[in-house]
Amino acid sequence: MSVALPRLRRWLLGVLAAVVALLVIAAALGVWTVRRSFPDVSGEVALPGLSAPVTVHRDEYGITHLYADTPEDLFAAQGYVHAQDRFWAMDFNRHVTAGRLAELFGADQVPTDAYLRTMGWRRVAEAEYDLLDDDTRAYLTAYADGVNAYLDGRSNTEVSLEYAVLAATNGDYRIEPWTPVDSLAWLKAMAWDLVGNMDDEIARASLLAAGLTRQQVEELYPAYPEDTHEPIVAGGSVSDGEFTLASTEGAPAEVPDTAAVRALADLHAPLDAIPRTLGPASSELGSNSWVLSGEHTASGLPLLANDPHLGAVMPSIWYQMGLHCSSVDSSCPFDVTGFTFPGLPGVVIGANDTIAWGFTNLGPDVVDLYLEKIEGDAAIVDGEPEPLETRTETIEVAGGEDVEITVRSSRHGPLLSDPELGAQLRDFAEHAPVTADGAPAETRQDGDYAVAISWTALSPGRTAEAVFRLNRARSFEEFREAARSFEVPAQNLVYADTAGNIGYQAPGRIPVRGRGDGRWPAPGWDSAHDWKDYIPFEELPTVLNPDSGVIVTANQAVVDSGYPHLLTADWDYGYRSQRINTLLDEAVAEGDLTVDDMLALQMDNENTGARALVPHLLEVELDGTAERARRLLADWDFQQDVDSAAAAFYNATYRHLVPLVFDELGANPGIGASRAWLLLADLVADPESAWWHGAEADSREEALALAMERASEELTGLLGDDPAEWRWGDLHTLTARNASFGESGIAAVEWLFNRGPVAAGGGSSIVNATGWNPARGYEITTVPSMRMVVDLAEPDGSRWVNLTGNSGHAFHPHYDDQMELWAEGATTPMRMSRAAVEEAAEHTLVLRP
Repeated sequence: MSVALPRLRRWLLGVLAAVVALLVIAAALGVWTVRRSFPDVSGEVALPGLSAPVTVHRDEYGITHLYADTPEDLFAAQGYVHAQDRFWAMDFNRHVTAGRLAELFGADQVPTDAYLRTMGWRRVAEAEYDLLDDDTRAYLTAYADGVNAYLDGRSNTEVSLEYAVLAATNGDYRIEPWTPVDSLAWLKAMAWDLVGNMDDEIARASLLAAGLTRQQVEELYPAYPEDTHEPIVAGGSVSDGEFTLASTEGAPAEVPDTAAVRALADLHAPLDAIPRTLGPASSELGSNSWVLSGEHTASGLPLLANDPHLGAVMPSIWYQMGLHCSSVDSSCPFDVTGFTFPGLPGVVIGANDTIAWGFTNLGPDVVDLYLEKIEGDAAIVDGEPEPLETRTETIEVAGGEDVEITVRSSRHGPLLSDPELGAQLRDFAEHAPVTADGAPAETRQDGDYAVAISWTALSPGRTAEAVFRLNRARSFEEFREAARSFEVPAQNLVYADTAGNIGYQAPGRIPVRGRGDGRWPAPGWDSAHDWKDYIPFEELPTVLNPDSGVIVTANQAVVDSGYPHLLTADWDYGYRSQRINTLLDEAVAEGDLTVDDMLALQMDNENTGARALVPHLLEVELDGTAERARRLLADWDFQQDVDSAAAAFYNATYRHLVPLVFDELGANPGIGASRAWLLLADLVADPESAWWHGAEADSREEALALAMERASEELTGLLGDDPAEWRWGDLHTLTARNASFGESGIAAVEWLFNRGPVAAGGGSSIVNATGWNPARGYEITTVPSMRMVVDLAEPDGSRWVNLTGNSGHAFHPHYDDQMELWAEGATTPMRMSRAAVEEAAEHTLVLRP
């Protein structure tokens, strides 16, 4: 025995040593696999096709600034650098836009690809290329050349870690060269993510299907409260073919009703399955921007702030970059710094040496759904058959057989309800709930119907030109000319320049309907409901140097009801915008505003909607923990900071109250925060409203009490039994998930690519717009995807921050190095001058011909 034990011990030690050695080797291989795709950021690298060397500086956050002698060299270098840091996201997004996800991930993606092929984003992008001016085509080509120069000679795993993970199920995948059309198709994805009120159109029809009356549905979509939440441009009209601020007399023209339908609920699921390149779909998507004239600032020149609210993704959709001509003149006019989209040349939001600009989503109604009467291979229009257009699409499937689909289109657009696209839609199309003349039917009507989509982005446009024109604009007139080409997605554009001007422009291709207001699906068999034209650019809202010296856009109504054109009936209800206006009014009264003041305003956490509800909550009698929790609201300042106990309890109460009040809508009412706030504010003032009579509560007081009791019970289970110790930040956290592998269901893979959680203040419809979905919990789903404040007097004093970081490579130092800064409301320097860029440079790479 004494001999056997040492031998056994030596054998076990040998096995242990072997296991440790294998683990060390595996770890070393893992580190090597992860790091082999990290880009070279110093030294010299050949980039064929350049006419002269290009210098690339990177600062402590990996933010890049490029200096080149020609525009073509500049955009070739941008393509190269984007590919260095973000190519997997670029490649994934182009597979989305082309309807080719099954080529990456297999047969499960065929239904999604079928929808994307049916809409034909890629086909539209191909048609757009020929419409663009020579300069734009040259820049897109140079960008593609730069991307391909980086890809040349590199294996998949040398490009990004995601390809190593993909190889486990699709080892045959090979990266294709980048093309200019790949960049253009990205714009279609951006337009889809910011598409406006299509979800509301479907939801209204779905509510009818659920048994609500037309009156009840209308009550759930109240008119915009323009008397209390001021539009961007109040008093706007059109005179002699131009937008004017002179108020119109009398009421606006009546908008005739469309033919209502009673079901489109089945359209939600397949359309929601389409990946969003700007992050997951949410009713809380939005943005803030504002601009102050120099009369209100310490420097005497304007300040411009912007923070677009998009889905939370890892890495952020934005890439911070400066694009600079070595000598700025007519032959090379670019000297611009800002936020770029990997995959698209140019700067999307930012500033050049003379102007600054920002975006928020205008959200016009640019999508209509049409019910089509189908007879054989024709749609009936005005009593006559009109042949459908058809084409065949082949979907390649990784590890499987190709799938062929037939796409049919009516005069209104592609049919989303053909058999290949799913049994749910087919069932709806075969039993459309309308009568023969398009009027609402009380029961489903048998027939052969289809659902078509009309969308402005499905017609070729010139938005790509607008990006480059914005980048080189140096006056408000040039800025407006750039905006003229910004057709989809329509954005609110704010402007400031070094001469002291501030301005606003609403661009976009916005339809003029024959009949209807776009709020309900329309009868395709009646041509009176067709689009007749688009609103002329000259008649779209605009303003230069308003008397107030302040312009605020935060997805509220652009104009009031005196404006003669219909932009949409489905605005955000303006709580964010009005809070910004209120805070700016107070700040302007004190004067001498600075960049720091603007940054502080971006982090305002007030829940303005709670002001109407809390007084009624305080009148309800409770006991136990729920009563102690209710008392937290008595001296609450309505700020939803991370350490606020009252904010935690109020939001839990709100989460339980909405389904109690609107129980006719099911467990997930799907009412966005700004609309819910307006509805609840009206309802608490009307205790006799029928909405208070539900399955579980039969009065306002019962509903409020039950919501607080359930909130208390939930938070006790989550955070303990002492309400004073509850914290909003313990509930309201952000986990940034990789768009492609972040919800794979494989913990090890998600660990590789996701980051977080981090606690953050704010909430839905709050200026610090960290949106969440009450039906799913308190986790942050939409975010200020970046924050930026530009100082026109001292550009190098401008500030910015990205949601995550500039790198797309997991475990790279710049993959998530801005995430904690973002959560805390901190920022980094937004350097613009060459002297400041060179002084801050930690790495310099020279790209040589």
